[in-house]
Amino acid sequence: MRLRVLAIGQKMPAWVDQGVAEYARRLPREVPVEWLDISPAKRGSATPEKYREQEAEAIGAKLSAKDYVVALDIAGKAVSTELIAERFDQWQMQAEQVSIVIGGPDGLHSRILDSARERWSLGRITLPHPLVRVILAEQLYRAWSVQAGHPYHRGN
Repeated sequence: MRLRVLAIGQKMPAWVDQGVAEYARRLPREVPVEWLDISPAKRGSATPEKYREQEAEAIGAKLSAKDYVVALDIAGKAVSTELIAERFDQWQMQAEQVSIVIGGPDGLHSRILDSARERWSLGRITLPHPLVRVILAEQLYRAWSVQAGHPYHRGN
């Protein structure tokens, strides 16, 4: 399995980089997660739709036809730790190339959402995009811990 997170945004606060790095460090070597920052559209007088379009172009340039794309979207399917662990296991068994996409402040363009094999919602609350990175990093580590029987996850 090759797991990548494509996230709109650059120059994250130190606490975000530290949080993501902490959970990445905890994952075993055979489960690397590649984090790719994608430059946000330069904000000005254009419409949010135009910004989403520009960001979709940049995201699309990083994706290949063989990627199993998961888009994080507030309107997506509410996911649980157990569902993420189940998907994690499937991706490993099928040697999937998985790309999880985090949009910018205006969300993801419909082209990215429509091409995604899954749309996940981390909840119906609005989360700042830097925090989403840390939450996702923790959930990926937790998913691995569920699958590996590691004591980190004590959800049951």
